[in-house]
Amino acid sequence: MTGTDVQKEAEDSGPSGYAAARLRLLTEEARSGPPRRAALADLTDDWLTGLFAAGAEGLRGASLVAVGGYGRGELSPRSDLDLLLLHDGSDPKAVAALADRLWYPVWDLGLALDHSVRTPAEARKTAGEDLKVQLGLLDARHIAGDLGLTAGLRTAVLADWRNQAPKRLPELQELCAERAERQGELQYLLEPDLKEARGGLRDATALRAVAASWLADAPREGLADARRRLLDVRDALHLATGRATDRLALQEQDQVAAELGLLDADTLLRQVYEAARLVSYASDVTWREVGRVLRSRAVRPRLRAMLGGGKPTAERSPLAEGVVEQDGEVVLARAARPERDPVLPLRAAAAAAQAGLPISLHAVRRLAATVRPLPTPWPAEAREQLVTLLGSGRPTIEVWEALEAEGLITQLLPDWERVRCRPQRNAVHIWTVDRHLIETAVRASEFTRRVSRPDLLLVAALLHDIGKGWPGDHSVAGEIIAKDVAARIGFDRHDVSVVATLVRHHLLLVETATRRDLEDPATVRAVAEAVGSQGTLELLHALTEADALATGPAAWSSWRASLVADLVERVSAVLAGDVPADPEDAAPTAEQERLAIEAVATGSPVLSLRAQTEPPAGQEPSGDPEPLGVELLIAVPDQPGVLPAVAGVLAMHRLTVRTAELRSLTLPDGVDGTVLLLDWRVAAEYGSLPQAARLRADLVRALDGSLDIAGRLAERDAAYPRRRGVVAPPPRVSVHPAASRLATVIEVRSQDAPGLLFRIGRALEDASVLVRSAHVSTLGANAVDAFYVTGPEGAPLPGDEAESVARKLEETLRG
Repeated sequence: MTGTDVQKEAEDSGPSGYAAARLRLLTEEARSGPPRRAALADLTDDWLTGLFAAGAEGLRGASLVAVGGYGRGELSPRSDLDLLLLHDGSDPKAVAALADRLWYPVWDLGLALDHSVRTPAEARKTAGEDLKVQLGLLDARHIAGDLGLTAGLRTAVLADWRNQAPKRLPELQELCAERAERQGELQYLLEPDLKEARGGLRDATALRAVAASWLADAPREGLADARRRLLDVRDALHLATGRATDRLALQEQDQVAAELGLLDADTLLRQVYEAARLVSYASDVTWREVGRVLRSRAVRPRLRAMLGGGKPTAERSPLAEGVVEQDGEVVLARAARPERDPVLPLRAAAAAAQAGLPISLHAVRRLAATVRPLPTPWPAEAREQLVTLLGSGRPTIEVWEALEAEGLITQLLPDWERVRCRPQRNAVHIWTVDRHLIETAVRASEFTRRVSRPDLLLVAALLHDIGKGWPGDHSVAGEIIAKDVAARIGFDRHDVSVVATLVRHHLLLVETATRRDLEDPATVRAVAEAVGSQGTLELLHALTEADALATGPAAWSSWRASLVADLVERVSAVLAGDVPADPEDAAPTAEQERLAIEAVATGSPVLSLRAQTEPPAGQEPSGDPEPLGVELLIAVPDQPGVLPAVAGVLAMHRLTVRTAELRSLTLPDGVDGTVLLLDWRVAAEYGSLPQAARLRADLVRALDGSLDIAGRLAERDAAYPRRRGVVAPPPRVSVHPAASRLATVIEVRSQDAPGLLFRIGRALEDASVLVRSAHVSTLGANAVDAFYVTGPEGAPLPGDEAESVARKLEETLRG
């Protein structure tokens, strides 16, 4: 048959009628979205059925099958027609002639066509060799011809897919990962590919394939709507461009937004980002579940053989109060009661990020459905858990996204809604506003050893662009919002002021360093006046670098870094009057004096435990007092080894040290002897606090050498090794020679960990230095500790000796 003959037969089957009806359908304003896609698929079915009937007279054992998107009945205006001509192999010549009668009319109308001609056996063989073919056949739908032939293929393909799922699903996951690496993440791209980018239509189709395997299923809430939204945008893109494109280019976004009846291109992108984020999160959860099921299937036969049958019980290891690890995920403990524990979402999130584990979908949904709102201001634990979460590095991102997917972030921080999925039309920025804020916190976590208040750095990093959801200068608007948020999460007035200053001036250093004359004293004085203090300058320097690094590769360079560092040095010189004064020995309270006299009289340690409900210095009480922890007061006759002994006993009892003060106490006239007073705030990692009598008994044994603390801690760590989830910045130990006239100040900045203070105290004892006083604080997961030490004679250490002690201590903590 010649081409002219084929064209004549196509015309007899009504191609011009199909083309006209198709055009009318696509230009109807009253019909769009899923109804239009389904109507276009039905119209195309009718046309192809006519072509098939005209070309298949007398032919048996053949059918026309739609696969892929067409098989799902989802035809966008410029979608390909994915068709399979299926036959039983009895009459190859007649099938070839039928193929010509089908394919040529499609081509003549200018429609893209992906076609194949196969027997069921050939189709299954090709699917077994080509994953993409198999995925297309999972959506096979009968159009015309032998219905039994099509149904038989569908049944066989689905059976093959389910039987081969343990082998093919990892292959599909790898295919998705490779595509994401090439195309990027749809939820952040300014010109995204709606189909190929991560979180796009390909991933939505992959989730359908996973569900068809019966091995795992995607979280379904909102997924269908997200997929529909992406398809609607693609429809509008096809109509706006007249081309079969999936890339949402900048120059077409306004037109696509208008086609969809949206306010502007930013509204369009935000909707696309929200849909992509939901698909991406569903993909993460689904692939995690696939991995869990496949691991379980691989391990179960061996376990049954070892245990003699029966179903193995999943091991649960505690991570925090109400939070456990099970099967590679963070889940809620059986005794957890979210409805009574409003801090639980932050505690679970912080534990997950610190362990480098995902938080389970079931746990997040249970928290979202049942947890009570936090009081205002937040209790101290909630603030500390937020800081720990923000300071956990890369694992923070996945955990934060899990909370956000279920609405917990906007419940905790209502101002987050304005920046969520907000695009940034700036070539320098590679993230949406909300992801940029989290990325900045991740970057800032690398600088927590550079600053004395890592908690303020991390919170300022989270909030520095929060004003971009409001009109006007985002730094000015952000300052107002940051004040409100910082106060709401429980910072005192001084800290609120520092966070607000950091947000207001987060661009000050880089803009001044790159646009102003640093030799002009007025320039430096203006920055010093805006910053106000050395501590704020230190924080602003770290925030500036974290912000730039989180923006994109074009935002930071060694040149910019050197200019900013030069400016910081000049401003620091102006602020140099803020030299820390020597700590004065405060007068002891009546309780402290009583314990000290009892310690001298008995010659042994004396302690008391009591709930601490007083607000920190500088913070006004509001409403009913919230417990801030347990205050531990210990008085010990002055002797070597007190600091490591106390810290070691607390670590043995799984008590976390939040703050700690150690100082030598002057006793009243007539009382001989010297007493060391330790005023610490502690909290149980999980469970209840030990009894004071037991703590005292263990402390007595630790001081007389009969309790091997190091051995006990090593045994516990060997039995219950801690998961190394977070790759924290290395510890930093520095000497501050100008900080005191009476002692050498050694400052330690490190990741908090069980036994950290014990290791520090023992290292200082081994170095033969005396700890005159200690000031320990735990800010989230960061420990910032200052030790005032002297030599055996009570004088400050010589410079070289102090540096040597610091270096040995740093090596000990790194080891």
